[in-house]
Amino acid sequence: MKRFVLTPDAAQDLDDIWEYIAADSPEAADRLIGEIYDQLLALASTPGMGHRREDLAEDRPLLFWPVGNYLVLYRTIKGLVEVVAVAHGKRDIPSFIGRRGI
Repeated sequence: MKRFVLTPDAAQDLDDIWEYIAADSPEAADRLIGEIYDQLLALASTPGMGHRREDLAEDRPLLFWPVGNYLVLYRTIKGLVEVVAVAHGKRDIPSFIGRRGI
């Protein structure tokens, strides 16, 4: 079975997303996080589903996968999907990546 791992920053992203949405609706927050995890499992099974975005990540070996209004940023290492960030699609992704040092 293929698998994925979350970096500490990506795990914190998911916690932050849940907290932000749960302030209005814990149920909606649970649904979104569940949907993201479902997509992470799908990515683990088929890592090539994501797409490169040179306009966002320049020459970094990152793949992107949209989940609702969010982008999952990940890379593959020897068959393992390493999720490095989960960010709202309206963020300035190149600046976000730069600040994170991804």
